[in-house]
Amino acid sequence: MCPSTIVDDPSGLVLSPMINVEPASKSDTAVIDDFLAHLQVERRMSAHTLDAYRRDLAALSAWADKQDIRDLTQLQTEPLRSFIASEHRRGLSAKSLQRRLSACRSYYQWLLKHARIKANPAASLRAPKASRKLPQVLDADEAARLMEVPTDVPLGLRDRALLELFYSSGLRLSELCALRWRDLDLGGGLVTVLGKGNKQRSVPVGSHARNALAAWLGKTGAADDAPVFPGRHGAPISQRAVQLRIKQLAQRQGMFKHVHPHMLRHSFASHVLESSGDLRGVQELLGHADIATTQIYTHLDFQHLAKVYDAAHPRAKRKP
Repeated sequence: MCPSTIVDDPSGLVLSPMINVEPASKSDTAVIDDFLAHLQVERRMSAHTLDAYRRDLAALSAWADKQDIRDLTQLQTEPLRSFIASEHRRGLSAKSLQRRLSACRSYYQWLLKHARIKANPAASLRAPKASRKLPQVLDADEAARLMEVPTDVPLGLRDRALLELFYSSGLRLSELCALRWRDLDLGGGLVTVLGKGNKQRSVPVGSHARNALAAWLGKTGAADDAPVFPGRHGAPISQRAVQLRIKQLAQRQGMFKHVHPHMLRHSFASHVLESSGDLRGVQELLGHADIATTQIYTHLDFQHLAKVYDAAHPRAKRKP
């Protein structure tokens, strides 16, 4: 028995509440391990995604075990539909069900490719449609106020460099924490990071961020292979430490929004798109594999334009 709890995070992943996640049989365990190794080696999926898929397939195995289904390769469409329905009744969100079904679909497609089954039982199944929430962003004035953290206090130079780099280049939290000085070209204004799927990309670094990083480097005198933002004992700073620090800094700046690293990435994308209108360029800067992921920022841009219209057009103004 391996309990877990419901956890919401910015990625939208939700763990299963208190469920036996022991696979139904040793053969299922071995086959699932082979599938996950394929995802890791051939498709180069991140550890985060692999862990999510492992939990999803373990939940399927646990459910099958309760139904006396001892071999997942024998599962048909209707029992699989019952599994998704039971997960829905347990309270899983539409987004979590979509991911759970996606893991099942990928697993059975892999089995089909290797001639271990004759048809993919998940191919025709669809999860409930999830409502898409628009990400919260800082407006330009709020972003500028957040960047103005004092630098004459302990860790002030580091905090300024960290915030400026997040907002300047739209990095993911994991990318920023893993950054080393050799990855930065302050003269050329570029930072090179390893993103999702181990895909490398280079992103511009603005002048304010370059100045802040240069000041931080001047204080630390760090070597090229040293972390840009070290934590304890010289290791890279933890993601949790960055999340807490940004929250504290925003509160000290008198901001009432819950500011977190991904909000700075959202703000970067929204402001660049608002100024340039270049969706494909924003996709490249963010490192999105699918432009559909980037298109959510067009909704934010339209929201901004709608507010401008409502405030300016004579026929749009509401009567007091």
